[in-house]
Amino acid sequence: MANMNRLFFQPHQSGQSKVAAAAQTLQNINPDVVIETHNYNITLVENFDHFLAQMTNGSLTGGKVDLVLSCVDNFEARMSINQACNELGQTWIESGVSENAVSGHIQFVSPGETACFGCAPPLIMAEGIDEKTLKREGVCAASLPTTMGIVAGFLVQNTLKFLLDFGDVSPYLGYSALLDHFPKYPMKPNPTCNDSFCLKMQKKVENKEKELIIYKPKEVEIEEEVVIENPFEIEMCDDDDGDIHAYSTLPVESSKETSVQKTSEVSLEDLMSQLGNL
Repeated sequence: MANMNRLFFQPHQSGQSKVAAAAQTLQNINPDVVIETHNYNITLVENFDHFLAQMTNGSLTGGKVDLVLSCVDNFEARMSINQACNELGQTWIESGVSENAVSGHIQFVSPGETACFGCAPPLIMAEGIDEKTLKREGVCAASLPTTMGIVAGFLVQNTLKFLLDFGDVSPYLGYSALLDHFPKYPMKPNPTCNDSFCLKMQKKVENKEKELIIYKPKEVEIEEEVVIENPFEIEMCDDDDGDIHAYSTLPVESSKETSVQKTSEVSLEDLMSQLGNL
């Protein structure tokens, strides 16, 4: 029952495998999509080899697939996908939701360029704790469809950005439902990773034998000079005061010389005498 909201199980699909039920529902939603199912344990050797072959020749054109999306629910399966993608240099996106269903993440993996899943394993795995001891018999992990819907949205959005080549793909994007927090940071590869294929891919990146996806240098676009038509020949200029005008100031014509008679200094008595003679 815990998987019903994750894989859109419907009551009439009771008894079907997750893979079969998911394919049936998706086919009903969009009949134009080609869906191929493989219901097996990916961690087994024979199934792992088939998984490698599908990534190598499983595209619609019979060649290598463009991208692998991981939505598995255990560490062992994630490591199997990680190993296969490192071996083939296959780009993939890891995703997951925590056991308590209140946090999740997506991680874009470009082998050799970014950290693989083995470069930075979950803390509990790095401490050597067996994952199987964390689960109690008969008890399902918490299931919160809103958290899973948000993480699935991140996964699909970054898939579209990668395939359609727009925007920036997130190297790592997390989600904490309790705080509405979305941590985002780069994930560089670990030079001491235990996966030998990861180390080989790191060497290829170092020797520039592999094209970068996430950390490729961005091209600087040089803007072309825009020529603006100016039929009235209006020019911008500034005057001596620093003011800018959309015209040229006309020179001021000098007026005719006029004689200016300066009044000499006279005494008050002289002025009174002149008034008396008027």
